[in-house]
Amino acid sequence: MKGAKSKAKADTKLGVRKKATESKKAKNAAKDPNKPKRPPSAFFVFMEEFRKTYKEKHPNNKSVAVVGKAGGDKWKQLSDEEKAPYQAKAEKRKAEYQKSMDAYNKKLAAGDADDESDKSKSEVHDDDEDDDGSEEEDDD
Repeated sequence: MKGAKSKAKADTKLGVRKKATESKKAKNAAKDPNKPKRPPSAFFVFMEEFRKTYKEKHPNNKSVAVVGKAGGDKWKQLSDEEKAPYQAKAEKRKAEYQKSMDAYNKKLAAGDADDESDKSKSEVHDDDEDDDGSEEEDDD
């Protein structure tokens, strides 16, 4: 008896976990590959440059974590005046991203309107074909 109860509990737990992973997969599948990527922050703009200089100074270092930690420490030590060029680059990229997102949203909205009109046209044609063929079938 006890074995049957524990087996039933295990099945329900597995069912819950399975549903959770299915919903995660659905969210990942819903992402549009044509959607523009978000722009990097000022820190990541800084890190692009910092990685190059760090690799030149330390060519034997293969650890990403060490580079990231060193970059973070360096970023914290920079003054606001030293961070300003990176923040300006980040703002410029953000403006470009906003333009591309606006274009993407317009294209997406126009695409949805076209899909609806195509569906309505096909439904109208399907109805016409059904009416012609249904008269012969109704006589039987």
